[in-house]
Amino acid sequence: MTTPDTSFPEANELTQHLFDALKKHPKRIVFTEGQDERVIRVAAQLVKMEIIAPILLGDKNRIRAMAVQMGVSLKFINVMDPRRSSDLDLFCKRLEKVERYRGRVVADAREMMAKPHNFAAMMLQYGQADGMVSGNQANPASIYRSLMQFIKKDPNAPKLFSVVAMVAPHLKHFGSEGMLFLADCGVNPEPSVEDLAGFAVETGKLAEHFMGHSPRVAMLSHSTHGSMPTASSKRVVAATALARDMARKQLLEIEIDGEIQADVALDLAAAEVKLQDKRAEKSADVLVFPNLDAAHISFKLLEHVAGAQMYGHLLCGLSRPAAQVPKTVTEESLLGTAALVGVEAIKYRDIYPDGEIV
Repeated sequence: MTTPDTSFPEANELTQHLFDALKKHPKRIVFTEGQDERVIRVAAQLVKMEIIAPILLGDKNRIRAMAVQMGVSLKFINVMDPRRSSDLDLFCKRLEKVERYRGRVVADAREMMAKPHNFAAMMLQYGQADGMVSGNQANPASIYRSLMQFIKKDPNAPKLFSVVAMVAPHLKHFGSEGMLFLADCGVNPEPSVEDLAGFAVETGKLAEHFMGHSPRVAMLSHSTHGSMPTASSKRVVAATALARDMARKQLLEIEIDGEIQADVALDLAAAEVKLQDKRAEKSADVLVFPNLDAAHISFKLLEHVAGAQMYGHLLCGLSRPAAQVPKTVTEESLLGTAALVGVEAIKYRDIYPDGEIV
């Protein structure tokens, strides 16, 4: 049995669960920016752990030279240059066909498909990879465009949104098991009532998949159950009612509470004081924020000030698993994010055993 590289921290409760699942069902994950020492080192670690078959996109000679200089083996790591791939012509034909269906003409299909994010998304859509990790050297907007253009939408999700998984066993009141799932942390500036409800239900399902039990979802506000009835808090109230109805129709055992303040969601002592009906019996596992500013600022503070370990952003609302990591991503975070995407790919194969891709 292989052992992890000692330069990587020991697995925590979340990542150990992910690694164990992938040991049984290894997946192929494509990294769009392969010319990055962090990606090369993480790819080698994933191979060593026997959990993921990495695919690195970029200049082959450059990546190989970097690996030699780093003293890292590329054994069992597939390095591909989209510009010279034998699949490029096939992907160009598929692109042209899709664009004709949409009533558009592609000016230069080869130039478009040779871009790593587009090439990786096409690989994902047509079953040549099980998941995709991007963002370590690219802007989020370019990643979102590629995924929304080439990946089929998930019919159950409201739209593209992002979820960040965070682990902090050293912090008090950090979820029921020392982990939290936060949404939407990266895509929608001002989500509608329908969006918030969809984020709550889909993130609840995601948390259940990773945690192995039904989560408690908190829809956050500056108000708790009418304590400050503003237009913003009333929007969260409406979203909570809609989310509960959606969960009930889908026969989901997900507890959804809102509108509530962050301390009420996470600290049972605060909940006992502020909730007249004393319904909170455990800390929330999922936090749904009223807007992007609140979500993004919160997870950055938790990561950089409170020392919580961050994984993601896992991009939801697509029919294929993908993640956008920040440019400042650490190797440990990159490793865990790849594992998140891989375990999501296991769920996809369970839902579509015959590889539904059209």
